[in-house]
Amino acid sequence: MNSRYSAIPPAERLPGWLRSPIGNASALEGVQGVVKQQRLHTICEEGRCPNRGECYTAGTATFLLGGPICTRSCAFCQVDKGQAPAPVDAAEPQRVAEAVRQLGLRYVVLTAVARDDLADHGAGLFTSTIAAIRAVDGGVRIEVLTPDFWGGERDPERAEALQRQRLQTVLDAAPVCFNHNLETVERLQGEVRRGATYRRSLGLLAAARELAPGIPTKSGLMLGLGETDQEVLQTLRDLRAVDCQRLTLGQYLRPSLAHIPVARYWSPEEFEALGAIARDLGFADVRSGPLVRSSYHAELAG
Repeated sequence: MNSRYSAIPPAERLPGWLRSPIGNASALEGVQGVVKQQRLHTICEEGRCPNRGECYTAGTATFLLGGPICTRSCAFCQVDKGQAPAPVDAAEPQRVAEAVRQLGLRYVVLTAVARDDLADHGAGLFTSTIAAIRAVDGGVRIEVLTPDFWGGERDPERAEALQRQRLQTVLDAAPVCFNHNLETVERLQGEVRRGATYRRSLGLLAAARELAPGIPTKSGLMLGLGETDQEVLQTLRDLRAVDCQRLTLGQYLRPSLAHIPVARYWSPEEFEALGAIARDLGFADVRSGPLVRSSYHAELAG
């Protein structure tokens, strides 16, 4: 194996609290069957989310737009990488909408691979899918979890202007929540989030609040990548400084030897304590626990 991490021993003993329940088997099979029938992708499956059975049972799913190939090569993510993804499938929005109808979903999260190869960096993937879902059922609540919409411009001012333009396009579609994950603390961004930066992501969240103050913003962190307690606290303060209202905190789990190793397993008690601190800092909704992921109980936030 050519991975820079491949020398790490393959056996990593997980703490007992990371054994996730399988969930309702019929719900799992039902969602997986519809997703396969409609030739769709979900981050629940592509990212091997430990909560997918629970979320499917609750009538929630996170669809992955733009195909299964991401143009970035983040060190934590299981989604396949490549610089030449397939062309955008113009029929994908209608197939997502049909899957939502078939499954009777009431809350949908739309995310996407980074499509730096597209002129709009994938903003249109979100808006066309939102429109298709609402044409089928206007009562479905839709949250978006977007990439940073940045890239392809040497001039920083022009790059920022284009980022805001792409962001505005998505916000104009009126999702019930705008989510963009920092993923980790500032010091570890270069190693963990290749192609993204901490300040750029904070700027995106700040711009979302400015452009659409009625839409709550959300972000998330994976813990266990080598961050310190103080760095996590500073990150929470930085998120509140840009008026981020919702927060998810979860344990990073290594998908394979090709991915960055786990540096630390945070205990449930530590997650509980961090959640309390986050609420004290002013986050309106906090989900903090070892198995929490970006869309975990998203439908409960209002």
